[in-house]
Amino acid sequence: MSQTFHEFVVHRSPALSRTAYLLTGDHQLAEDLLQSALARTYRHWRRIRDGDPEAYVRRVMYHQQVSWWRRRRFTERLEADPAPAQASHPDPSDAATLRVTLAAALRQLTPRQRAVVVLRFYEDLTEAQVAATLGCSVGTVKRHGHDALVRLRAVAPELIDPVPERSAR
Repeated sequence: MSQTFHEFVVHRSPALSRTAYLLTGDHQLAEDLLQSALARTYRHWRRIRDGDPEAYVRRVMYHQQVSWWRRRRFTERLEADPAPAQASHPDPSDAATLRVTLAAALRQLTPRQRAVVVLRFYEDLTEAQVAATLGCSVGTVKRHGHDALVRLRAVAPELIDPVPERSAR
């Protein structure tokens, strides 16, 4: 490797690296871009070393980034329905809002109704298991569960997950 090219790389890499980052917006891509531009520059070093090699490297980086961008643009495909992609990354604020709403709604229930809802629907126990846990009959569990759901629907209708209606065949 030419001594002058080595000195150029050592002295100008930090500034060129910043430029590469600003072009790509990503540290790893910026490193790749700078490496690629320096490799191209090295091939033509004898011709450009007496001029403005930094400007040459910047121009190479710009053209290389545009080339990468064009290739990515044509290889990426948009989905017809972007909803599944959005569903895979739910908004954390929605989950927090749901927890706060649910906690407020559960506070509107009697202690027994709340226990039945939690044991039945969050702990996924059967009605017999809930009855054994609470020391009451299965009928009492059913009654408290029914009353609790009626109350929850009234105080927090936003918690209801709509079920699509079946079409008549």
